[in-house]
Amino acid sequence: MPVPEDLIAERQRVAARYLTGSGIEIGALDAPTPVPAGATVRYVDYRRVPELHEHYPKLDAAQFVDVAIVDDGERLDTIADGSLHFLIANHMIEHCENPLGTLRTHARKVAPGGWLFYAMPNMRCCFDIARPLTTFDHLIADDTDQGSASRYGHFLEWATLVTGLEGEAAAHNAKLNMERRYSIHFHVWDGNSWLDFLGRARDYLDQAFEIRHFELSGPEILTVLRRE
Repeated sequence: MPVPEDLIAERQRVAARYLTGSGIEIGALDAPTPVPAGATVRYVDYRRVPELHEHYPKLDAAQFVDVAIVDDGERLDTIADGSLHFLIANHMIEHCENPLGTLRTHARKVAPGGWLFYAMPNMRCCFDIARPLTTFDHLIADDTDQGSASRYGHFLEWATLVTGLEGEAAAHNAKLNMERRYSIHFHVWDGNSWLDFLGRARDYLDQAFEIRHFELSGPEILTVLRRE
């Protein structure tokens, strides 16, 4: 369903304080983040618009941004390290099997002094509410093996605690979604646990960054990080 206008307005307000120069936004679909005058954005997604419309049939493809770069937003192999002034990824990291690896990559792609802009869903305000918060130890394990050991468990948790299935029906749903690589929320955070994640990740990752903006904005958590 479309992103509410008030959330877009909040993203715009925060972006106006930090984003300048040239950057990218990953997975914007029909809700690109408005950036201040003078800032330029190229849009990244893992598929072109016609294929994205097949994956998101409930969204209006006519409103989709033009995908300039087809790439995996977790890897960004086509983007040179240190080449960006900013990177925007809204409602993306929870879909990543290895959030620490993704954050490591994103921090590497922006130049020193560059910005990472994230809007995260607050699990207290969405369909994830019955799920346990993701622990940092779990994320370290996922960084070690790219999430392979925990993959089925994530899909089973989704089937039971989000979809509401039980027993064999839940197991079948989990296996089917895993086989077709369905994009679920692999990990969940609320405001406190996301802030804790960022603090621990800053110590864990090779690329240093500082938290320059953090706020709860309705069902979202808005965060801006500055690469040091």
